[in-house]
Amino acid sequence: MEQPNITYIEHMSGGDKAFEQKLIGIIKAEFPKEKTTYFKNINADNFKEAAENVHKIKHKISILGLEKSYVVAVGYEFNLTEGSSDGKLEFDSILQNITNFLETL
Repeated sequence: MEQPNITYIEHMSGGDKAFEQKLIGIIKAEFPKEKTTYFKNINADNFKEAAENVHKIKHKISILGLEKSYVVAVGYEFNLTEGSSDGKLEFDSILQNITNFLETL
């Protein structure tokens, strides 16, 4: 599985370490809440709401340099809007991968 990184954040910051830390702080604050809300909705079979959660989370997936995972998230979001949870296991694995990475920052 591809590994998250902060390369995009570093590129956006132009070397401004304070900006990098602020953006990382925002991700670290928002991601766990978004993940919790996603799990609440998917476990209740609220696929439409879960699709909205995935939509928000996929932006963080992109910022963390996870190109393949982003493609998975797009497909999973589409499946959820169609009433299918196909792709759930792979998406959940991506969430765990991000969680583990954020804990190291």
